[in-house]
Amino acid sequence: MASVTHAQHHHDNDHHHDHGGHHHHGHGHAPADFGRAFAVGIALNSAYVVAEAGYGVFANSLALLADAGHNAGDVVSLGLAWLAAWLSKRAPSSRYTYGLRSSSILAALANAVLLALVTGAIAWEAVLRLMQPQPAAGVTMMAVAAVGIAINGVTALMFAAGRKQDLNVRSAFQHMASDALVALGVVGTGAAILYTHWLWLDPAISLVISAVIVWGTWSLLREAMALALAGVPPGVDQGGVAAYLAALPGVTEVHDLHIWGMSTTETALTAHLVRPGAALDDALLTEACTELKRRFSIHHATLQVECGEAPCELADHAAA
Repeated sequence: MASVTHAQHHHDNDHHHDHGGHHHHGHGHAPADFGRAFAVGIALNSAYVVAEAGYGVFANSLALLADAGHNAGDVVSLGLAWLAAWLSKRAPSSRYTYGLRSSSILAALANAVLLALVTGAIAWEAVLRLMQPQPAAGVTMMAVAAVGIAINGVTALMFAAGRKQDLNVRSAFQHMASDALVALGVVGTGAAILYTHWLWLDPAISLVISAVIVWGTWSLLREAMALALAGVPPGVDQGGVAAYLAALPGVTEVHDLHIWGMSTTETALTAHLVRPGAALDDALLTEACTELKRRFSIHHATLQVECGEAPCELADHAAA
């Protein structure tokens, strides 16, 4: 274990931890509660999926069935996101010392994978129908999809406020907003089929729908995967953090610096600060954690202070 000559501590009013040789700063404000939005969104979309799938079979429209499949995936996604949001609020325990915050990361990752699977199935069926076009009822397509625009648009608006702060909420918003756009495309397809009688338009728009989903899902999948692998969250400047810590009074070296997402809304940091001959300075550490939160949105910082009299075995453990 690294040699620690002295340790300094500070605590937020709502978090009290005491681990030798470390400084802890409490988490930021809890994420907004979107429980009602999740409940309403799941109820509306569940009813719409049943109706859309039924009309899709009746109208022989792959575009409607494709959108119904996508919406069914979104219902599951909303359920996962809601469950994760609830689990994230569970208090820490002796087994899960961070609580279950990271469940929101797992939910975002599962949602992205689920969308990719559904999209693959839709695209495959669309290719088959391009080779053998089948008639579709344009008026039914337009009417059902128009309802979808309203339902998905209203649901997306309920998540709009939290999409920038929470990847989990952003995934819900992104799904609903893309669904509204896709439904708009289906309306246009129905009108085009009525006007032109081009049967290939139905599977063609299904491929376009698939492309839109993949384009919208890729960044979500990449970001969720990075968080699941304890990568530095997007928007956090790792180099800037290292430079800030290295510039603190008396600090001659910063090593074993790690930054990762505790959840889709909270970022954690650990680092060793070498301050030769420095006295205990709680005020400095309090200021450092305040600035880490203000400048870099790092909510939970753990700083270990060393005098540097003995080599630290973790000095080369993290990237420079």
